[in-house]
Amino acid sequence: MDKLTSFQNQEVTFIETQQVKEGVEADLYSFNKDNSKDLAIVTVKADFKTPMQRILKSEKTVEGYLDGEGTLTVTHPSGDTAINKHPNSDETEVSLEIDDIMQWSASTDLTFYEICWPPYEDGRFENLS
Repeated sequence: MDKLTSFQNQEVTFIETQQVKEGVEADLYSFNKDNSKDLAIVTVKADFKTPMQRILKSEKTVEGYLDGEGTLTVTHPSGDTAINKHPNSDETEVSLEIDDIMQWSASTDLTFYEICWPPYEDGRFENLS
């Protein structure tokens, strides 16, 4: 994917690409005029999954579908589970809370974004798988 210069009509600056795990890569960005949040554009290869993660710290975390086929599964602390199958889901963007558990899985190459308030720092997520 070409590196972005804007996202949702906001200028961004590319920081780096991180290999999250086999089959999962994240391009990290900062918002030029808003240091309260940051952006990751994540690519998941077909038949791979992101780590299953619990949100430990956050003001707000947004997961948004961009391209490909796959599923975002979110389990809330109550035990309720929401499954968003893309590209057919009505919800292309989901806001998550502390203690929600999330995981993306790809049927074909899948691209999604993640916006974190405040910007990502170690300890924000707990990897469960």
